Amino acid sequence: MRACGRFQRRVASVTDPSLSSAPSPLQAELPIRVAALYHFTPFADVAAVREQLLAACHELGIRGILLVAHEGINGTIAGTDAAIEGILAIIRALPGCAGLEVKFSRAPALPFHRMKVRIKREIVTMGIEGLDPRRDVGHYVPPEDWNALISDPDTIVIDTRNDYEVAIGTFRGAIDPGTKTFREFPQWFRERRAALEHEGRTPKIAMFCTGGIRCEKATAFVRAEGVEDVFHLQGGILKYLETVPEARSLWEGECFVFDQRVSVGHGLAPGTFDICHACRTPLSAADRQSPDYEEGVSCPHCSAERTEAQRQRYAERERQIQLAESRGVHHMGLPLPVGAKTPKEAGSK
Repeated sequence: MRACGRFQRRVASVTDPSLSSAPSPLQAELPIRVAALYHFTPFADVAAVREQLLAACHELGIRGILLVAHEGINGTIAGTDAAIEGILAIIRALPGCAGLEVKFSRAPALPFHRMKVRIKREIVTMGIEGLDPRRDVGHYVPPEDWNALISDPDTIVIDTRNDYEVAIGTFRGAIDPGTKTFREFPQWFRERRAALEHEGRTPKIAMFCTGGIRCEKATAFVRAEGVEDVFHLQGGILKYLETVPEARSLWEGECFVFDQRVSVGHGLAPGTFDICHACRTPLSAADRQSPDYEEGVSCPHCSAERTEAQRQRYAERERQIQLAESRGVHHMGLPLPVGAKTPKEAGSK
């Protein structure tokens, strides 16, 4: 189909979709295991699930965040190999979670300061009532078949992530909705539905996100809007970067992750981006060379918006972080798990 308006896209070149899943030597040597997970299943007693998981994570020395809701569980956690295996066994024993799928990567240091288990209305917030990803999800496309799908000129490829995530990397030719939160996606799609209908036929849509969970709801929503030919990348960008060799990849840039690694690249190797502790914007090497950048205090994206009082407060927080790292503990006063390193010991970006 011929695209128009915000749906205009380039046609990606066809590549060999064969895969290689062997971990890089760098990844194999990193001491911390990071597990990104989600699963849609009904929990009758969310509070009991939260208490069980929080107690187990503290006992195992795990750091990260888990969200639990009546619709399921979502989150990213990190720890030693033994600790992660232990908590995953506990999660898989929860009602309906035996089929839990997890995406693993590794890090040189714990990428979280503390462990949080939060009760939420939704495990990924879209704000649309009545969606059931277990029933209405789009067609899953494994990483080895993704290149062929998005290389089809009749496929409209949509990045369902937020604007700051898309800014540091996306698939070649994908549309950036420019959303600041996932809640904005339904309105964005509805406003542009007319442009699709103007083309004279229902489009074939391929969606992707970091780990797959946002696409579970995005594809269910688009199908509820009357578009049946909807696909999404199984396992998300993380699974694609883990399994598709860089030489055959249609991914450009790095992938933003919601922990202190900030970004990962092909093979899930730690990326080159840092993050501004004041405004939470991902920072490139060029950003960190700017005269407006002060570690922990400001960056080129927020320097002009900060008051002197804020700068002093941020500077003191950064000083406390550096002191904690020099003592071999996290800023929050938590001891490190056995074998773990502080970010300073592991080496900064």
